[in-house]
Amino acid sequence: MRKFVNTVVIVPLALVLLAFALANRRFVTVSFNPFDPNDASLALTLPLFIVIIASAMLGVVAGGIATWIGQRRHRKAARRLEAEAAQARAELAEQRRNAAFAAPVPRPTVPPLAIAQDKQHATL
Repeated sequence: MRKFVNTVVIVPLALVLLAFALANRRFVTVSFNPFDPNDASLALTLPLFIVIIASAMLGVVAGGIATWIGQRRHRKAARRLEAEAAQARAELAEQRRNAAFAAPVPRPTVPPLAIAQDKQHATL
């Protein structure tokens, strides 16, 4: 299965990224100073493909973190329900142990039903 995923997904993706990198090799300057874009102390000169791929990776990481934070109440509820289930399992196991060692409860004796016969001596 792993080889299948590598062949069908990862290899074509790597080829597309390689072609993208070869097509976008020119250098660009990325400035982190919004007030003076010509300030060289807060600027980087990188190939364009690195800037684009790094931006995409940063977006994926930011989206993953936002999703993880948004699902915290679901994780909390799952932990609480798992704790309740473990407690219920423990109580059930203890009751089963107690029931195994308890003395059998005597059954009330019921007199057998009387067998009667009708006028033609048929049993009812």
